[in-house]
Amino acid sequence: MNIETLREYCLKKEGADESFPFGDDTLVFKVKGKIFLLAGLDSQPLQFNVKCNPEKALELRENYSCVIPGYHMNKKHWNSIMVDGSVNDRLLKEWIDDSYNLVKGK
Repeated sequence: MNIETLREYCLKKEGADESFPFGDDTLVFKVKGKIFLLAGLDSQPLQFNVKCNPEKALELRENYSCVIPGYHMNKKHWNSIMVDGSVNDRLLKEWIDDSYNLVKGK
């Protein structure tokens, strides 16, 4: 997955929009005015933050080396994902979907 694939996937979600509220290097996706994904445009490899329920956040960190506590975020509810090739796009999309659904549901 690259930044364009990530962007296209997020924008296909109902009610999703993109903005740069934190500067030109951080792409933010929201639904209902709430953030569900942040991506650093200068990150190599690509890195993004997604919201996660606290129990699952811990489980993912324990099972996947590419998942760490959310950078600059509430570590209980956010994970940072390094797109380093260690997991496939299907799994990355599942984590994006989980974040979107958590935020949209509120």
